[in-house]
Amino acid sequence: MVAVGRDLRSVAALQQRLVEAQQSMERDYWRLRHVETRYRLLFQMASEAVLVVDSATQKIVEANPAAGQLLRESEKKIVGRALLDAFDAESAQAIQAMLANVRVAGRGDEVVARLATGDPQFNVSASLFRHETASLFLVRLSPVPNDAESPGHANAKATLLSQVVDSAPDAFVVTDPDGRVLTANPAFVELAQLASEEQARGETLERWLGRPGVDLNVMIANLRQHGSLRLFATTLRGEQGTTADVEISAAAIAHGEQRGFGFTIRNVGRRLPADARVGRDLPRSVEQLTELVGRVPLKELVREATDLIERLCIEAALELTHDNRASAAEMLGLSRQSLYVKLRRYGLGDLADSEE
Repeated sequence: MVAVGRDLRSVAALQQRLVEAQQSMERDYWRLRHVETRYRLLFQMASEAVLVVDSATQKIVEANPAAGQLLRESEKKIVGRALLDAFDAESAQAIQAMLANVRVAGRGDEVVARLATGDPQFNVSASLFRHETASLFLVRLSPVPNDAESPGHANAKATLLSQVVDSAPDAFVVTDPDGRVLTANPAFVELAQLASEEQARGETLERWLGRPGVDLNVMIANLRQHGSLRLFATTLRGEQGTTADVEISAAAIAHGEQRGFGFTIRNVGRRLPADARVGRDLPRSVEQLTELVGRVPLKELVREATDLIERLCIEAALELTHDNRASAAEMLGLSRQSLYVKLRRYGLGDLADSEE
């Protein structure tokens, strides 16, 4: 007997590879089906109006329901129409230029367009993508908000804000990063006792602040680090020599490449108690005395501190002796006449009875 056989292992391996390839194709097919289903669902449910436009013919290939609502037509009527037919002549020209830029560079600037029916304006943007061998535009439409600012409205708003600043009772100053005045409102001109705003321009704000070399440097350092500053207490000197207690709030500002600082200066002298004002009455506490540091020379500050300590000692002696002037003078090591002089100087007690 003669038996003849063939090795079919290679055929079996080939068949197995064919089955695996078929199974892989089926998995890819179902994966693509799922992806397309998700894309369709997203495309249909998107709140943003989206159009798919053929880049060669500029005809609408697909449109989602949001686009139909925005264009006030059904999706079936939109498909197959030329995109530019839906807009007026001026808008069609702007969209045509945008699509040309997108075709060349892959992206273009958003344009504002109006429908041919004269309805409200829309923001139109587009991007380019390829599908098989064709190039398509993905065009997005969104209505312009009613409160969107046109250039004219922005200019009107800037003018209104400028008028408010000019009429404000508080002083307002804009400086460059070095603290030199760029512009100031009339309230600052009045507070600094200047004849006009031109006299302030180009001058450093430090010229009018109470502590030269300290206040402006401290404020600028805080503005550069934190971007804003609130209620910085200092004094402001006028050109005629008067001083005013002020509070300064400031913010760092940037306009394009130009940077600077905006200072709001409020005169708080009227709301401060009379005994806390510099150069009028003697300080009545250590806290009020420390507020004078940097506002008056050290020589005057030492004299103020000496007078404050002397007065506190006299008040303590009068309190311990129950207002017995003779005992208080003896306790302080003073004569009665010297004590009366100091009481009169500091305005302590009623001296009428004692002098009689």
